[in-house]
Amino acid sequence: MARKDYHAGEISIISTDVKIEGKITSKGNVRVDGSVVGDILVDGNLTLGETSQITGDVTAMNLILSGELHGKAIASEKIVLEAKSRLTGDIQAKKLVVEEGAFFEGRSSMTFTTEKLFN
Repeated sequence: MARKDYHAGEISIISTDVKIEGKITSKGNVRVDGSVVGDILVDGNLTLGETSQITGDVTAMNLILSGELHGKAIASEKIVLEAKSRLTGDIQAKKLVVEEGAFFEGRSSMTFTTEKLFN
């Protein structure tokens, strides 16, 4: 079965003033501008905005980090660390983009896995 393409309009948003404690799972795209203490598992694209503060492991098809992440970052396709991002933890992705000014402390592995995120 082919993976569904998610459109820009199909996105779940966790706003700046929201704090979540616990695991988040989604088969669609997710944007986090708030605070999450717990793991995030997204079968689509995950965007962690400039005001995001995440403590936990994140897994997605594509990950764009502009905020702060303390934990592992795993993407089946691509991870982008934008200029203002701060990541403390290990990275695993097929493709990695690190913009000038991004802070990264950890190990990176550019391996490709064919496993689906959701069974």
